[in-house]
Amino acid sequence: MQVHVADHPLINHKLTYLRDRRTDSPTFRRLAEELVTLLAYEATREVRTEPIDLETPVGPTTGIKLANPKPVIVPILRAGLGMLEGMVRLLPSAEVGFLGMVRDEETLEVSAYANRLPDSLHGRQVYVIDPMLATGHTLIMAFEFLRDLGADDITAVCLIAAPEGIETVREAVKDIGIPVTLVVGAIDDHLNEQGYIVPGLGDAGDRLYGVV
Repeated sequence: MQVHVADHPLINHKLTYLRDRRTDSPTFRRLAEELVTLLAYEATREVRTEPIDLETPVGPTTGIKLANPKPVIVPILRAGLGMLEGMVRLLPSAEVGFLGMVRDEETLEVSAYANRLPDSLHGRQVYVIDPMLATGHTLIMAFEFLRDLGADDITAVCLIAAPEGIETVREAVKDIGIPVTLVVGAIDDHLNEQGYIVPGLGDAGDRLYGVV
């Protein structure tokens, strides 16, 4: 698994305000959207393209366009929805699927409760978006789910990650059998006993949409 930390002053600036407990939900949503667009530039460096011939106002040339089949963006519900607009802005022609996954706060086990994906992802590049990589179990389950549908290349985009989670995912990816890339804005210190990233930014879903 390749891990890329997108260390950039603008990313760090936006992360600072995301972490601040005083940041309200509307501002948090806007910052998350802006941040994922910055991360998406790094995440899409290896997006598949194909040549295309065209005419400029002064003559012929050759450019590139996204190759078929188009990539698929998969936000992990519900917090991943807060990153979707920023990702779609960079890949407007990509298709969008959804995976609903929930973590038991006592056992930290992850289970899927919703799936809105094509029946086959054969030959597709898939971009999974989820604000936080904490224990890593959610991403592992998502990777296995997508691989079983035929995905052959997966990139995960997370705002922040815990080192324990990264290592857990790294070990699991060895058995998944397809290329996986992880792009994050920052790697934090550790996980606490409740499985939350420290210093982190709290519960991303609650901060995006409020407590329900």
